[in-house]
Amino acid sequence: MTTQSPIALGDRALEATVNASMSAVEEALAAVVDSPDRLVADASAHLLRSGGKRLRPLLVLIASELGGGINGEVIDAAVVVELTHLASLYHDDVMDDAPLRRGSPAAHTVFGPSVAILTGDLLFAKASQIVAGLGPEMVRLQAETYERLCLGQIHETVGPKADDDPVAFHIQVLADKTGALIATSARFGAHLGGAEPAVVEAVVNYGEAVGVAFQLADDIIDLTSPGEVTGKMPGTDLREGVPTMPQLLVQAAAARDRAHGLSDSPDIRLAGAMAGDLASDADLAQVVAALRANPALDQARELARDWALRAVRQLEPLPPGPVKDAFAELADLFVRRLA
Repeated sequence: MTTQSPIALGDRALEATVNASMSAVEEALAAVVDSPDRLVADASAHLLRSGGKRLRPLLVLIASELGGGINGEVIDAAVVVELTHLASLYHDDVMDDAPLRRGSPAAHTVFGPSVAILTGDLLFAKASQIVAGLGPEMVRLQAETYERLCLGQIHETVGPKADDDPVAFHIQVLADKTGALIATSARFGAHLGGAEPAVVEAVVNYGEAVGVAFQLADDIIDLTSPGEVTGKMPGTDLREGVPTMPQLLVQAAAARDRAHGLSDSPDIRLAGAMAGDLASDADLAQVVAALRANPALDQARELARDWALRAVRQLEPLPPGPVKDAFAELADLFVRRLA
């Protein structure tokens, strides 16, 4: 299995504590996905073995330090959120017909779509079994979070209605698909660690906002990072019809140009090219180059930074110290990363 790199948090004591516990989380995840049935074991461990940032377990562990610190329930919660995240990825890749995930073949290309979907269901069942040991309130929270994940995916699949603002609609999709589980990760950690209610609420609000910032950064990474870093060709989301913020901002600019009576402008031409057939790698690369040069890319970056700053502002009720500093540093890191 791919193991995670040590996490740099700025404070050596916090870093050592969290890294040691992340090793325990990795061992627990490996045990949960194992099975005497080799097909089930291989399919369940497929995404786990390909690595990942383990962002959600990380937030569980850090948030617990706002109370009494990491305990057995906190470790279980960290496993629950990662299993839930992995389950959603199996489903997402089938829906998007994505060939790669984390630079490796997507599960549905190896095991088939039906097995991939059922493996996602199985991982969520495993997560549900573990969360049942954390009490009814945590079970309810897990169910509400998964509901939001599903709603976010439904809304992204269906798209905005004619009278919806596409940009605001996209932000809400990101909040549901990504912010919800990140916020729940922070809530699990703070609550199970015994933090005060006001502190729990603060890290939940932080998680919602930082999740949007994280996903907006992903929208930018899809266009700007080389394939050897991301494991996929730049512009893959555009080719697959997955909305991203730079694309939506170009479309909004093109609509404004048309409303002002223009029939031809750089944004109108680019919006038309984005809507065309991008099956050819050369055509996709040409559109990606135009998007990289368009002001919409910097506007999307600024929006990601704004959401990261919004997340940091939610940390105001937290006591000064290494945990608060680590959360602030993570918010900044999320919008500066390459993949």
